[in-house]
Amino acid sequence: MATHEIDRSPVIVQFEDNSSFTETYGFVGSQGYVFLEGQLILPRDVKSDTIFLFMHPATTLNLMPFPAGLAAAGCHVLCCGSRYAKNDTALIMEKVLVDLGAYVRYAKEDLGYKNVVMMGWSGGGSLTFFYQAQALNPTITHTPAGDPVDITKAGLIPADLVVFIAAHIGRAKILTEWIDPSVKDEMNPDDRIAELDLFHPDNADKSPYDRDWVARFRSAQLDRIHKITARVEGTLAELKARGGLELERAFITHRTMADPRHFDVTLEPNGRKPNWCYLGDPATVNVGPVGIARFSTLRAWMSQWSEKSNADGLICAAQVDTPLLLVENQADDATPPSHTRDIFEVSASPDKTMHVIDGATHYYKDQPEKLVEAVGHVTSWVKAKGLID
Repeated sequence: MATHEIDRSPVIVQFEDNSSFTETYGFVGSQGYVFLEGQLILPRDVKSDTIFLFMHPATTLNLMPFPAGLAAAGCHVLCCGSRYAKNDTALIMEKVLVDLGAYVRYAKEDLGYKNVVMMGWSGGGSLTFFYQAQALNPTITHTPAGDPVDITKAGLIPADLVVFIAAHIGRAKILTEWIDPSVKDEMNPDDRIAELDLFHPDNADKSPYDRDWVARFRSAQLDRIHKITARVEGTLAELKARGGLELERAFITHRTMADPRHFDVTLEPNGRKPNWCYLGDPATVNVGPVGIARFSTLRAWMSQWSEKSNADGLICAAQVDTPLLLVENQADDATPPSHTRDIFEVSASPDKTMHVIDGATHYYKDQPEKLVEAVGHVTSWVKAKGLID
């Protein structure tokens, strides 16, 4: 595979936004505009009319290995930051769709690219399907919290190809598989059900787990999600009934990284190492500030974390018939192998291909050869579709 020198340049996309209140610190929405920051990564002296577009709902991807690897292989890459980049406390998935749509339009109308390959890597995978489903057949007019956000009038432009790589099926879905069901009192994370506490000394070294116990554990995880959602909906209703100026409220969700698969690798076996997750030691991540869904507003919970989220990768994939490439990293310690395979099964695309990269971890850390292999699968597939040389 040819290796090219790459150049990086900042991209600023702006558009009018009339939010009823400011959700994020700074100028995002507070002055009637949204300002989005991205990065264009181009191989030096290589022309193309196809752009590979990356977006994650809550972070930036321009420094991740895959975008740079694609550019070094001769592809034009645009990494897109949403209005919630690096702070998902107030994130509304429907508004992220609007942001992603602004980048697609910018790529086609301002930068002049003819084709867009939507790269759904990691947390961007379900976003990619959510976007493409609504671009092909827009239906959403309100968020799950009931706030107006008319995607039917957003003018989203569909991507030409979709890639789903090392990705999960949705932020809400993965939370139901990671949240700690031992928490009894949301205001007191030390009040726990010992039998359901993966980290309780009495439960240490019990892998492989009894499958009936795992089923009870999974059911309790869903119960906790439903209880939080009910509390959130009740608070939203109470604030609305007051008719005052308090429109939103923030809260903490404790203990959100407790998945039996982290300790029992016979559950959905792949090449991941035991007693570990992609963020580090699960016992630390479960209680630490980087745990997913740790800080949230009421509306953000409903949109990105609750069982009522519209951004369900499986539901959306069943509505997308765009040509699809799926890549599973066989030693992934973040994305369960079932997620990629389930997407493959439900996808409505009559043209879908799947590859498994043996031994590859989520970030390809210290695995340059696995990154090259992953990039090769993507570029070969897009070449076969006639979008790049």
